[in-house]
Amino acid sequence: MLDTTLAALVSFFLIDPLQAEMSKRLTAAGAPPTIVADVASCARTATPALVDRATGDPWWAATTAVGIWLGSTKPDALLVEAAPACAPAIDAARPFLTARQA
Repeated sequence: MLDTTLAALVSFFLIDPLQAEMSKRLTAAGAPPTIVADVASCARTATPALVDRATGDPWWAATTAVGIWLGSTKPDALLVEAAPACAPAIDAARPFLTARQA
């Protein structure tokens, strides 16, 4: 039960904001819906790895969540770190992400 509660908290404070931030940035930059969907799918794929990391290192989870909220942690880098198979989707999205930051 504690694992389920912790996973829900990690999802609420880390994964959901990460996915929302990525979708918001891509949509605002005019990325095609397929790219937005691919990145959202990768966020869901990365969820187990992120939950495992967060449960093993709560300090990392807290600082990463705050970093995402403040904009100092790049969600795209976090997704690739957690789910290396997401690299192609993130690479496809990167031109839209960098255009938005410029």
